[in-house]
Amino acid sequence: MAHRQFIVIGLGRFGGGLAETLVGMGHEVLGVDTDPKTVQAFAGVLTHVVEADSTSETAMRQLGAGEFETAVVAIGTEIEASILTTSVLVDLGAPRIVAKAVTGAHGRILERVGAHRVVFPERDMGVRVGHSLAGSILDYFELDPGFAIVETTAPRPLVGRTLAEAEVRKRYGITVVCIKPEGGVFTYATPDTVPSEGDIVVVAGEKARAEAFGELS
Repeated sequence: MAHRQFIVIGLGRFGGGLAETLVGMGHEVLGVDTDPKTVQAFAGVLTHVVEADSTSETAMRQLGAGEFETAVVAIGTEIEASILTTSVLVDLGAPRIVAKAVTGAHGRILERVGAHRVVFPERDMGVRVGHSLAGSILDYFELDPGFAIVETTAPRPLVGRTLAEAEVRKRYGITVVCIKPEGGVFTYATPDTVPSEGDIVVVAGEKARAEAFGELS
């Protein structure tokens, strides 16, 4: 895996967790926050961590914020600071800016300011948990507004038959990506794969079709 450099601005629950994950994956991370206690808490965790005002172009220029491969604006509820920080990164020529949004309007503004990707971690987690609580879906991930990946237990129509015999794509309009036997590990699914009762399957397809498949019993 290639070694990459990130700057993560805002070390709250989302930003801090993201920064720690990136470091754990072997990447170099500069963490930035305005709270000295937060900076101190991450001092022994991240590659580098500094206390700075991310809305100041001068401060960000001194940190070389525009030179990192990816800049993540993970500022939480301070929407104005989030937007100003994104704008500063755009002005500094940051090649890839990922910004966290808390509302749809906030996200649209971030895109207009120049963020290359906007993420909605709270909303996305709410959607995933909602699907897992309301039916037989174990996990849910929406890749695009119209396309989703669903994890569910193998429904009865698939049990004891190969995926080819069950005509999964023809009948349900989805693709079984991988399968995990009870007590086993995930493996790629093939037309000859035969799901057993209790197996977990991961499927991909148009949102409505993937959701409908996930609700089969």
